[in-house]
Amino acid sequence: MNQGRNETRPSRLSHLKVMAASLGLMGLAMMSPAAMAQEKIQRTVTVTGRGSELVATTLSQVRLGVEAQGKTANAVQQEVARRSNSVVTYLKSRNVQKLETTGINLSPTYRYDNGVQTLTGYTASNMVSFRVPTKDAGAILDEAVKAGASRIDGISFIASDEAIAAARKVALQEATQDGLSQADAVLQTLNLTRKEVVNIQINNALVPAPRPYLAEAMMAKAAAAPPSPVMGGDQEVEATVTLQISY
Repeated sequence: MNQGRNETRPSRLSHLKVMAASLGLMGLAMMSPAAMAQEKIQRTVTVTGRGSELVATTLSQVRLGVEAQGKTANAVQQEVARRSNSVVTYLKSRNVQKLETTGINLSPTYRYDNGVQTLTGYTASNMVSFRVPTKDAGAILDEAVKAGASRIDGISFIASDEAIAAARKVALQEATQDGLSQADAVLQTLNLTRKEVVNIQINNALVPAPRPYLAEAMMAKAAAAPPSPVMGGDQEVEATVTLQISY
């Protein structure tokens, strides 16, 4: 009897081994997509490509306003309101873009004699900002001063929203190609082959702040006889793309 039992034991062990191997193959076949993706990520290279595109600035962002001084707050406010209405009416007649009030201020002015503070009056201001085509900016500034503007806080040059959007797409394409070129340079050196991109991170395209123009120079030109010359330049749009590539 014992001999019969010993004869069946090897066959049972073989059967168990076959079952274990089958279960292992089933486990590989049933590997989840996440697990398979993890296998790919274990052999990847991560690169960040950069791209930039120059776009011509065709718009001028202008900040100007009215400032007045007087003995009483009421008189100063009335003067500023009168002149501001005149300036705004003129700007609306020229169909400027994005016209908005950016600041209203009223403050007392003092004189100091031997440490004694004496109220001498009030200063008030009303500032607005707007956009115009750069080719028209000089003439509009000149006429705004004639209408009552007494302060030009600054002018900066920007590209149109449409031009920036188009430049952003080109910059992203350049950044993607740059990232692929970096990956190829590294992998080829190591005798490896680039396969598929397994992850993409598109970083925000950067648009540097508009280039400012000196307010003092602008005021001096606004008072000149011929139209004030205003010339823009180029604006750079930058983008980065991070790629994770299997090999």
